[in-house]
Amino acid sequence: MIAFLGQGRMGVPMARRLVAAGHEVTTWRRGTGVSAAAAVENADLVITMLSDPAAVREVLGAALPGLRPGATVVEMSTIGPEAVRELRELLPASVGLVDAPVLGSVGPAAEGTLTVLAGGDLSGCREVLSVFGSVREAGPLGAGAAMKIAVMSAIVPAQVLLAETYAYGAAHGVDREALIDVLAGTPLGVLAERLRTPSAHTRYSLAHATKDLELGAWEGASLATAARKRLQEARAAGLGDRDLTAIAGHVGGGPASRAVPLNLSTIPATNGMYSHAVRVGDTLYVSGVAAFDESGKVVGEGSMAAQAEYVFQVVERILADQGAAFDDIAFIRTYLTDMDRRAEYGAVRRKHITGTPPASTTVEVSKLFMPGLLLEVDLIVALPSIRPAAL
Repeated sequence: MIAFLGQGRMGVPMARRLVAAGHEVTTWRRGTGVSAAAAVENADLVITMLSDPAAVREVLGAALPGLRPGATVVEMSTIGPEAVRELRELLPASVGLVDAPVLGSVGPAAEGTLTVLAGGDLSGCREVLSVFGSVREAGPLGAGAAMKIAVMSAIVPAQVLLAETYAYGAAHGVDREALIDVLAGTPLGVLAERLRTPSAHTRYSLAHATKDLELGAWEGASLATAARKRLQEARAAGLGDRDLTAIAGHVGGGPASRAVPLNLSTIPATNGMYSHAVRVGDTLYVSGVAAFDESGKVVGEGSMAAQAEYVFQVVERILADQGAAFDDIAFIRTYLTDMDRRAEYGAVRRKHITGTPPASTTVEVSKLFMPGLLLEVDLIVALPSIRPAAL
């Protein structure tokens, strides 16, 4: 039996391919009321297709109690080789791990024409992976993740470069269609055609493209660094959920607002009276985060530790969306309904914020906006302009 964790744009068609091929598949996504541990407890193969390293760590961490000895986890998200090594440390030695990110978007996922870049021992999953398309064995564990980031470090900046090319042409009276026709006869022809008309449907989101470049950041990557900055600006301008081709309209489109609200689809929606966060330049202001789920129910009612853990998982997803981590937090303010329980909260906070502590304030309040909530946290974050990785 196969457990498929993650039912987003790519996960849904990929899971359907497995079912059509005759496999017994259990699917799981956040907010369904079913735990990740319950979803994987009878699975020989566990496939993850999630948004970023933080989501993968969170979901597999929650699934750990259900993973049976001898099972194999196939991590197909784009998370980079460092995160793959962290997963190997997280998982029991009795559970196998393969990294197998893919090249291709929603259409190829439905058609079974993806390119699977696999690292590790494929003996228990090669046939299953072939359902998704052609399988390229990249080498030992982590090699598939490294190959994927390397490829995207070329493809994504090239699309940003073309967006700037179109903006230059427009500023100098060059006919756009004529420019695309000329580019069609060059090695950039396929990408130039892709940016001719930005896609109304999100095949490869701008936010994911930005995340991929952030994962591949290193000091010598001057072109990729410039492209990443362009994409971060577009993401901050609210284009994260749009297809990457939206960068063509963003470049040269005039100055962006100085205060850019951010609302993530991966965390519970707001009530319309506030945004999850607001970015101003390289500073991120995060609204109060509390422990309630997509249906508005309190998570971990009565438990300070459970609510604090949920809050920091949500904070991690907000930070990851902007290419930041816990060590980028400049200021954290915590509201507790019972100061006598601050040690329980502090233990969870130290688990996540492990370096030099940020500036902080902790206050006791009589109640929070929803009955049952024990704490709320808001933050100010210094966003990194570059997060170099060792070669």
